[in-house]
Amino acid sequence: MIHVLLTGASRGIGAAAAAALSDCRVFGTSSADGDLADPATPQAIWHKALDALDGRIDVLVNNAGVFEAAPLDLEHDDWVAAWERTMRINLTASAELCRLAVRHFTDQGGGRIVNVASRAAYRGDSPAHWHYAASKAGMVGMTKSIARAYARQSILAFAICPGFTMTGMAEDYLESRGGDRLLADIPLGRVAMPEEVASAIRYLALDAPASMTGAVLDINGASYVR
Repeated sequence: MIHVLLTGASRGIGAAAAAALSDCRVFGTSSADGDLADPATPQAIWHKALDALDGRIDVLVNNAGVFEAAPLDLEHDDWVAAWERTMRINLTASAELCRLAVRHFTDQGGGRIVNVASRAAYRGDSPAHWHYAASKAGMVGMTKSIARAYARQSILAFAICPGFTMTGMAEDYLESRGGDRLLADIPLGRVAMPEEVASAIRYLALDAPASMTGAVLDINGASYVR
């Protein structure tokens, strides 16, 4: 049976991914497992997952993240603190877990990483979300770097770039940004459902051919094509 460490598993995309991977042994994290803004948390999560999964992790899914506004008119120190918090949670914590996974996978003969980024990695985001877009672009760059560096060791890395997805974060943002006007920018006419993103996570985690390593899958209703 495949052993999976899935971060941010308590709601939205993460909960849907846990359900999609129900035939695997999944260690899913939530805020109860620690605050990813705390530099000590990623290592603690990794070791907790290893203990729960009998010392073997086959797949890492980095899904946990935050989408918090940082308007330009914030006080300077507050703006910088918001930037650093988003980078720490969305990118640095994911990088730490990727590093631990690569080292573990090297010893056990291979494994897979699936990083949940965002269409913002390519398209950018609102004036209040520079930090979010930058963190997700960093995830994509990191994923490609891992894929190029470790494919020969059977360590595969993929990223997913969803657009708006019907999670609590997306619902709040859609409402704050005018809802219907944003939907008009999505040719499909609706945002993605968490189960749609979860199906891609499952495919990359279990079934995607090795030659796909380094691939980034877009799930955005054609709101951004490249």
